[in-house]
Amino acid sequence: MGDPKKPKKKYISPKMPWRSDILASELQLLGTYGLRNKRELWKAKTILSKIRGQARLLLAMSESERKAKESILLKKLLRYGFVREGSTLDDILNLTVEDVLERRLQTIVWRKGLAKSPYQARQFIVHGHIVMNNRVVRRPGMFVMVDEEDSIKLREDSPLKVVLETQRG
Repeated sequence: MGDPKKPKKKYISPKMPWRSDILASELQLLGTYGLRNKRELWKAKTILSKIRGQARLLLAMSESERKAKESILLKKLLRYGFVREGSTLDDILNLTVEDVLERRLQTIVWRKGLAKSPYQARQFIVHGHIVMNNRVVRRPGMFVMVDEEDSIKLREDSPLKVVLETQRG
C-alpha cells in the first residue's frame, strides 16, 4: 500500500525525456491543444496506452472469449467518441494521442467556436463561464462523452456572454 497522503501518479513520463525529437513533438502538441504542462500530455498518452493494451489483450484471446469483452470496450470508446460506429480492434490500435486530446473539454469548447484559442477556452472553463448539462464545469482536462457534447455552452448569467455577443453582432 502506498502513502495515503500522496495520490498515485496518473501518468507515465518518458524514459528519455531529453531526446530532441520527443521534445519537439511534445512542444508542438502542447501549443496545438493549449495544454498547461507536459504532465497533461503524458496523462493522455497513458490513457491511450491503456486503451491500446486492452485491445492487444483482446486480440490475444480466443474468439469465443473475445466477443463479449470486445463489444464492451468498443461501446465505451464509442460513448466517449474515440472510435466510430462499426469500428474494430484494429481501429483502436490505430488511435493516436491527438484523438485522445480532441475529446477534452478544453478542445471541444475551442472547436465549437466558444473561444478563439485553446488557451482562451481553458480560461473560460477555469473561470466558470462554461456549462455542460446546466452545470458549471471547471476541469479543462475532462473527457466529454458524445451525447454531452451538444449541451456545452456559455453560462446564461455569465458577464462574458454579453461581451461576446456585442463583439459578434
